[in-house]
Amino acid sequence: MEELADLVSDSSRGSDLSAGSADSLSSNKISPKRKKTLKTTNAYFYWVTREQGSFDWFKGVMDEVAELDQRGVIEMHNYLTSVYEEGDARSALITMVQALNHAKNGVDIVSGTRVRTHFARPNWKKVFSKICSKHCNGRIGVFYCGAPVLAKELSKLCFEFNEKGKTKFEFHKEHF
Repeated sequence: MEELADLVSDSSRGSDLSAGSADSLSSNKISPKRKKTLKTTNAYFYWVTREQGSFDWFKGVMDEVAELDQRGVIEMHNYLTSVYEEGDARSALITMVQALNHAKNGVDIVSGTRVRTHFARPNWKKVFSKICSKHCNGRIGVFYCGAPVLAKELSKLCFEFNEKGKTKFEFHKEHF
């Protein structure tokens, strides 16, 4: 079972300052160096899984986040990789039924949540491009938990986008 979650958040520098660092406190010295804190302005969550049942254990959390996000700062995406890509004739019927049900009832038939499920794998280059254009000159944290193959791809995309633009992506992988 392949399960992973990606959270991409845009952080902009705030005016709040915090004194010192963990290293300076452990050596009992007070450092004159001050760090700027980061303020998260948006979060983009991508849940990618092979099996529909994998959405079940996370269903309550997705619904709660969707309900509590009054300002629309959190964008959530579900991807089911065992179904053919949207637009493919083999997945046309489920795509139509899903779209109609979501529009009518506000619930996705695949995940059972308010978060609409997309089919196939995300096009990560498009995801990064969209976030990059939305948050020009921003500092974006990419947090990943899952298979090492995708970790490598996401890390590479962070590097590529950092090389060609002013928006900076910082890749972080969860090890467990």
